[in-house]
Amino acid sequence: MNSIRNLGALPAGRALISDDILEFHAARLLLVVRVCGISNRIDGLTKLAKLDFFVRYPAFFADACRALHEPVPEVGGAVEAPMVRYHYGPWDKRYYHVLAFLEGTRLLSVAPQPNGSYRFSLTEDGLQRANALLNAPAFAPLVAHMGSVKRVFGSKSGDTIKKLIYQLFDAEVALRLLGEVIR
Repeated sequence: MNSIRNLGALPAGRALISDDILEFHAARLLLVVRVCGISNRIDGLTKLAKLDFFVRYPAFFADACRALHEPVPEVGGAVEAPMVRYHYGPWDKRYYHVLAFLEGTRLLSVAPQPNGSYRFSLTEDGLQRANALLNAPAFAPLVAHMGSVKRVFGSKSGDTIKKLIYQLFDAEVALRLLGEVIR
């Protein structure tokens, strides 16, 4: 994964894929915390990852809405970035890298909690950046989708969401080998 600051060093003929850009993932996670969180924070890495799963996989989100008898949002777009089957369900191996970047740039505060989990909170700078993305027309469809994800899953725990994913998407997620890509 490359920072946008280092793209000038890449060969001119190399294809540029947004999935390979650190700031692309950082922007999405800032928005997940801002839009899907409560008071600009999300408690627990599992919850952050599972909310991000439904943001990145709108078709899975629509299926989950049907199973929960929730209004089904219009599903548009393709899978934003692949995830892999991990011990705790869908996972992006880059989370630690991106979260460290966000914490290192003082956009996100990562605080350990007494129960062993972590609280992810936007800093003042992170909130300003997230609000700028929130108001950018290019992000409007993603922000609208995130609003739907929050409405359905925002009040649920990460463990509850994880169990639902395993229950609903057995063949697509649970039966895959660890490390296998989810498409």
